[in-house]
Amino acid sequence: MQIGYVGLGKMGLNMTKRLFKKGYDVVSYDKNKSALVEAMREGSLVAKSPENLVSRLNEPRCVWLMVPSQNVDDALEHLYKSLSPDDTIIDGSNSFYLDSIKRAKAFSEKGINFLDVGVSGGPNGALNGSALFVGGDLEAFLKYEKLFKDLAKDDCYFHAGKSGAGHFYKMVHNGIEYGMMQAIADGFSVIHASDFGNNMEQVTRAFNGGVIESKLIRDLGKVYQKFGPYLNGVSDKVDSKGTAEWAVKTAKELGVDVPVIEAAVKFRKKSPTQPSYSGKVLTALRYIFGGHLYK
Repeated sequence: MQIGYVGLGKMGLNMTKRLFKKGYDVVSYDKNKSALVEAMREGSLVAKSPENLVSRLNEPRCVWLMVPSQNVDDALEHLYKSLSPDDTIIDGSNSFYLDSIKRAKAFSEKGINFLDVGVSGGPNGALNGSALFVGGDLEAFLKYEKLFKDLAKDDCYFHAGKSGAGHFYKMVHNGIEYGMMQAIADGFSVIHASDFGNNMEQVTRAFNGGVIESKLIRDLGKVYQKFGPYLNGVSDKVDSKGTAEWAVKTAKELGVDVPVIEAAVKFRKKSPTQPSYSGKVLTALRYIFGGHLYK
């Protein structure tokens, strides 16, 4: 199968590596030249622009978009002008689901399939298998189901429903993630402040054998391996932009109370002016599982 990839950041580049190993012909584009060089080393063909990428694909084309959410419209504008009826665009970014619904409508008017895909698992998942939630036309999903299966970990993918559903599920997923991370950060802050917090890495191993076993607890063990119990050098200012804020907003519009997610979002917004150990834990966790900055 041939596929085009626009966006070779932490996620996109690793996804192309995974697909190339599975026998896909990948044509890639990114504004970052060093990312293109690395993609070439892995076996991908590279393009000079989104338009050039489209011209190098066989019809009907499939292009996967993996760019920051604020850059999606710009990237889609280039692709909209270049793609033809029966082509497929897959948006794997963290887009707001209502935007995805509008974009799907605009592409459908030109006869182009538009699938919105929530992708979870971070850079490591992109390379070794992610969880994928796919929204859009069922026929288009079935046409590229092998692609989703090949990118997924242990069949962790599904057709989420009509356009917008994939990014809706990713929004809710990330809201839950915020709440879980906040509970972990707060709990370990209590341990850190006590007389018993002398071996935090060992605590994570023990906790991970109980009811709260999770990837996040395992990742926290990696945090303490790297930074030590005091998390020296880790910022307590936590990024609060993105999908969890949308989850709170959407919940209110649906008449649903989400106090845990809302409190987690508020904590992150206050973190630049309210230093805390919890903030350090959150920042370090984001670095371990998502490759985000920690200083």
